[in-house]
Parts: sequence; structure tokens; C-alpha cells
Amino acid sequence: MGGCDRCLGTVTLNGDVATRNPAYYILAHAAKFVRPGSVRIASNMVESLPNVAFKTKDGKKVLIVLNESQDSKKFSIRYKGKAVQVEMDKGAVGTFVWY
Repeated sequence: MGGCDRCLGTVTLNGDVATRNPAYYILAHAAKFVRPGSVRIASNMVESLPNVAFKTKDGKKVLIVLNESQDSKKFSIRYKGKAVQVEMDKGAVGTFVWY
């Protein structure tokens, strides 16, 4: 019970042909910023903006956000009393890194 009935692996093999699926590029992108030894940290869920945050081994914070709405979205990233305003186009993915 459970699982994903529409999910693809990162690569689909058909004989000698390998096709990279969207998950391949998503995983490759995240792996550039979230390196081994990183730990997941808390982030707030905002409607139409699923996200995940990590603290890396060297102390950086990484936030990956997807705008899954049909419109551009504005939101704030707040940390230790400071904030930055962000606007993302529909369908965009943003990766934010700071110390």
C-alpha cells in the first residue's frame, strides 16, 4: 500500500537507450547544494510553494522552493531577524544558500 503510481525513476532504460527523466535533473541540481553530511532543518510550508531546507556540514543553509501555482508568487525568507523578499515565476524552482 502507498507509493507513487505515476513516478518515474531518474533514468529509463530501453535496450541500449537511456533517457534522463525530470527526476534526474532535480536530483542533480539538489546534489550540487546539499552535500553528504547535510541535515534537514525546519521550514514553513506555504500554499503552492513546497520547499525543503538543509544545514550543510560547513554551516550553510540551503532552501529549495518550487512554485507549483499558475501565477508568479512572492514570499519572504526569514532567518535570525533578517528577511529577503523573493518573487518566483510559475513553475520555477529556486535554490537559496546563505550562512
